Amino acid sequence: MSGTERPDARGPALPATPRFDLVVIGGGIVGLATAHAAVRTGRSVAVIEREPRLANHQTGNNSNVIHSGLYYAPGSYKARLAVAGCAETVAFCREHDLPHRVSGKLVVATEPDELPRMAELQRRGDANGVENHRLDPAGMREHEPNVRGLAALWVPSTGICDYRSITEKIGELVEKGGGELHLGRSVTGIARRVDDVVVRTDRGDVLGTQVVVCGGLRCDELATMAGADPGVRIIPFRGEYTGFSERAASLVNGLIYPVPDPAFPFLGVHATRGVDGHVHAGPNAVLALAREGYDWRTVKPKELLGTLTYPGMIKVARKHWRYGVGEVRRSLSKSAMVRQIQRLLPDVRAEDLSPAGAGVRAQAVKADGTLVDDFLFLDQGSGAGSVLHVLNAPSPAATAALPIGREILERLTGDTLGPLTSAA
Repeated sequence: MSGTERPDARGPALPATPRFDLVVIGGGIVGLATAHAAVRTGRSVAVIEREPRLANHQTGNNSNVIHSGLYYAPGSYKARLAVAGCAETVAFCREHDLPHRVSGKLVVATEPDELPRMAELQRRGDANGVENHRLDPAGMREHEPNVRGLAALWVPSTGICDYRSITEKIGELVEKGGGELHLGRSVTGIARRVDDVVVRTDRGDVLGTQVVVCGGLRCDELATMAGADPGVRIIPFRGEYTGFSERAASLVNGLIYPVPDPAFPFLGVHATRGVDGHVHAGPNAVLALAREGYDWRTVKPKELLGTLTYPGMIKVARKHWRYGVGEVRRSLSKSAMVRQIQRLLPDVRAEDLSPAGAGVRAQAVKADGTLVDDFLFLDQGSGAGSVLHVLNAPSPAATAALPIGREILERLTGDTLGPLTSAA
């Protein structure tokens, strides 16, 4: 709730700087889930988002897959929160009549050297409590008749949804609970004080007893703005999607994934039938030429120079340049992309493919070249005057957003909440 007016000895009363128990910077799904967790405890909350609408970047430009928790190292944030988030996301969609479908997915091994990696995925899935079944070629074709491979894992809990719709619904719940959404408002400074934090914006200051920064592509810059050393640099990787023609779309029932390369935090080019019935493949992973570089034409020289001269990026490029060249080739060449897709779906042809948008992943990279694989948080202080920074929240953050929001609230306040939906 906003502050009241205060007297000014020099003239009429001036509006007081609005004060909240919690200020959340960032209007993606993680920020909104955090805000709603706080609203549930009766705290006053404001969300500050520089874009004119919620979910404008990572949340609104991804595959919209509800991840099961199969891939992630047992005991990691990703494993624990994705498994909980998978069930809660489905329950939330059901409760609020949001588009979704639990279609299950196949993770397909197409080469012999992928079989041990698939076995490791199955081990992880078992450890994380994710139902999965190993299938031979005949078994996989019962789910996806047009797929080709040596073996596959069938994961029935994986689904599809619309994360922008989910975020907007959570935003409605935040406002219904007394929270405020401040859209189109850019943060220009963050100053910690003894009892609160001053969040400076281009439309005036806002005070928060505590602040959470869910800044996505700008989270490292916001951490520096707050006087923290993030210890990582956000490197933007663009993931481009390729739409299927009606003929090619008929070859896909649900979700078809390759076995991922464990050296990278990307899941590889996969085929997805969305809630609208359209089928797309992707994403690839090419270096974006700006933080919000959704195409090759969007270039910000200062940002690109910062990326290319960052020691961690130099080390990544030296180690993985062949992988990067392959991703760029698939970005620029339809024939290269169709060859990648044909490893799983041999009947797809180049003429079936057309551009279908892109997203940009905010990948945290350490100075030694480590691609941060798990969620990463940084605390500045505790209690009043503290700031919590979310420095790495890649996939499956959208799936895991509801439990991540509760996790963040517990880190801030010690309050423990149950799932948002009773069905979860």
